[in-house]
Amino acid sequence: MPTGRKETVEFHCVRDCSQCCIEREYFPSKEFGKIGVLLLPGERARMEELARKKGVRVRILPRVGVSGTDAGGPTRILAYQMMGREADGNVCPFLDTGSEGRAEHGGYLCGIYGDRPLACSAYPLVGTDPPALDDKCKFCREFGGADKNLDSEEESLIRIKSGMDTDQPVVWRYATGVGEAGDMHLVRTGWMRDPQHS
Repeated sequence: MPTGRKETVEFHCVRDCSQCCIEREYFPSKEFGKIGVLLLPGERARMEELARKKGVRVRILPRVGVSGTDAGGPTRILAYQMMGREADGNVCPFLDTGSEGRAEHGGYLCGIYGDRPLACSAYPLVGTDPPALDDKCKFCREFGGADKNLDSEEESLIRIKSGMDTDQPVVWRYATGVGEAGDMHLVRTGWMRDPQHS
């Protein structure tokens, strides 16, 4: 007999999926280019050190900055971004796509899983208010979402939001200059006012 209660769904990585480590998206529009993995300022040096130790090349760009006025660009950087290793912005530099080893769920291995950035630990939660599940996540598409086993992801998202708190009124985004070959005529490079905070 139905009880009227919705069954809880526990989040887990879908078999053979590494999509969140491979595909990068344009955000907030193609003009800004493809984004990399968000890094708080304190995570930048750690990622650079891990890359040095593992012999991995990383490219870290600014991502979000703030200022008191809309002239001259940001005066403080709130977040950086670790770019993908491919020319089109895809594939995390720490994703091991060349070995025979696979993660428990069958996807590619993360070379820094225990030390991964907070943004990776928060996934598939995305920083909307209230937090939502990323509709590009294969699990979320297949199962329609999850409402169980996301405590550590919520904690990571809270830490990111706390690290990006600011009282500065002007928000800037760094246009990465990275995108698919056919989109490069649209993609810019450098600081631009964030259209979502204009």
